[in-house]
Amino acid sequence: MSQTTSQQGSSTGFGIAAIQMVSTPVIDENLKTARRLVSQAAGQGAQLVLLPEYWPIMGMKETDKLAVAETLDDGKIQAFMAELAAEHKIWLIGGTLPMVAGEAGKVLNTTLVYGPDGQRVSRYDKIHLFSFTKGEESYDEARTIAYGKEIGSFEAPFGKVGLSVCYDLRFPELYRAMGDCALIVVPAAFTYITGNAHWETLLRARAIENQCYVLAAAQGGKHPNGRRTWGHSMLIDPWGEIKSVLAEGEGLVSGVIDPHFIKGVRDSLPALQHRKL
Repeated sequence: MSQTTSQQGSSTGFGIAAIQMVSTPVIDENLKTARRLVSQAAGQGAQLVLLPEYWPIMGMKETDKLAVAETLDDGKIQAFMAELAAEHKIWLIGGTLPMVAGEAGKVLNTTLVYGPDGQRVSRYDKIHLFSFTKGEESYDEARTIAYGKEIGSFEAPFGKVGLSVCYDLRFPELYRAMGDCALIVVPAAFTYITGNAHWETLLRARAIENQCYVLAAAQGGKHPNGRRTWGHSMLIDPWGEIKSVLAEGEGLVSGVIDPHFIKGVRDSLPALQHRKL
């Protein structure tokens, strides 16, 4: 059952939405789900839509993604995203998909951005790779993923959008290096344990310290491979207030970017101008 929860802001703002999924090992199933939820978001007025990390495939084993890795501008996942952006005339930030890397046995965990005309406008390869061990739960992304090297962003109609992915959230220096952003996006697949402990706190901190909106699209539920992800996709405003959140299951969160609110926060508390380092 799809769920939606949102609190719309100013009617003059720019509509945005984050999609929450519980992705499976079957790409075609995930494409079908993404199409349905993106169409729902666009139908509710979203002009920019964010998909979660690993949205096209959450394999039964971590090496499954190697067999479906795509080369740039060639592959069914990329063709699907370009088509969807053009169909709905939206900015589509494609969560992450596996892209061919220069290292044997590894892929890049890549965010691709498409404009309303269906053309690719930006790319970001995830820089920080997650590892975690507690009890029987253990992850090490570096076994099958190559490190990204360059910061990613693009210019949207309302200002700069900074690109980051999941574990990047723990490294505030990445966001400082992006410069002045109106919006930061965080597609993610946080584990239940780490999400419960830190997800909301880290997202709100990034919004507060950068005085911008943060939109996070998460995986949220129990996957066929046995993994449980935290969910809690959310939109946070530059004052750190959560404007929309979805705890678990498929669905979306939505709201607006209000440039006047960003300016008001920065004018009343000019912290970005007070930086010394």
